[in-house]
Amino acid sequence: MLNRIGRLVTKEFIQIFRDRRMRVYIFIPPLFQLLIFGYAANLDVHHVKTAVVDHCRCPASRELIDLLTSSQYFDLVALPASLKSLEPLFDHSRITLAINLPADLTASLAAGRTAEIQLLVDGTQSQSAQVAASYAAALIQDFGRRKQEARLEVLKGQLADDAVERIRNLVRGVEPAYRVWYNPNLVSRNFFVPGIVALILTIMSLTLTSMAVVRERELGTLEQLLVTPLRSGEFILGKTLPIALIGFLQASLVLLVGVVLFRIPFRGGLLLFYASVGLFLVTSLGIGLFISTISRTQQQALTTTFLFLFPAILFSGFVFPIYNMPEFIQWLTFLNPLRYFIRIVRDIFLVGSSPRDLAFDLGALLVLGPAILALAASRVRRGLR
Repeated sequence: MLNRIGRLVTKEFIQIFRDRRMRVYIFIPPLFQLLIFGYAANLDVHHVKTAVVDHCRCPASRELIDLLTSSQYFDLVALPASLKSLEPLFDHSRITLAINLPADLTASLAAGRTAEIQLLVDGTQSQSAQVAASYAAALIQDFGRRKQEARLEVLKGQLADDAVERIRNLVRGVEPAYRVWYNPNLVSRNFFVPGIVALILTIMSLTLTSMAVVRERELGTLEQLLVTPLRSGEFILGKTLPIALIGFLQASLVLLVGVVLFRIPFRGGLLLFYASVGLFLVTSLGIGLFISTISRTQQQALTTTFLFLFPAILFSGFVFPIYNMPEFIQWLTFLNPLRYFIRIVRDIFLVGSSPRDLAFDLGALLVLGPAILALAASRVRRGLR
């Protein structure tokens, strides 16, 4: 039995790697995707194109503008004279954020009144606009707090110490203290790159496996395999084992590049990482085999694969949080193996989770994998009879 499986595995490796385009497909696209998501797919907001309408034109407004532009988040590109002048700037996408400073800014700060500063954002870029507005609001709030603290220092000589302290407490109000765990600098690269392991394994394993049986049928070699002593289980193992080994190789490649080139922290255990990769490959190989049994040509297999891929990636939490999806879709995601594997990989990289911490996700893959593979294997067996 081992001899027959070994010969079929050797045949599959020869068939895969003798085609130069296939060799390129296996190794170059994963690296390209890794570089794209590592460098280009970035949700961090820097150098936001900003305009300021300064109705005050006073030292306080100039100080606030300097505070905003001295940070790495905002680039001052225009100082329009009125709000009406902002419209063409937004219409032609020359700015993402506009700040409207009131004429009574200095007077309000001197009198201890609230100064209302208006923020206008381009909603067509909702993600960056929301983040940029929150950054600006935080800087403006800090500016106001420091101005009030300076005013209290002036009042120290005029009021009793306890009165100054009561006023200071009113000015401070409630100040939240943030502590970000596992990704302290909120670097989006640390969020995306671990998920690339799941993305690459899904695309590669589904594409190669879905065409495994179909290719034999198109080339006319399936009938030749049927007359050999090869059993159906041996046929399935011989077809999937080479792809699984390629999957482990690609996972190792992404792990190496992510840690060495992108400096992504890897806090978990290698054994748990590769065990999780193996569990997920069982599931994805089973889905690929199932697709190969319902397709008559390689073109049909490839089309069906991509019809499955897009919803699987969309509903996996790779980019969009699952808890933001409609409740019906959230329930559907429990049938998506990619959902569990992405969480496992991210937690292994960033959190250093143990098998006990990931028991639910590992258990889900342990149930889904053999069930899907058994279903696909039964269809392959019927097709080989």
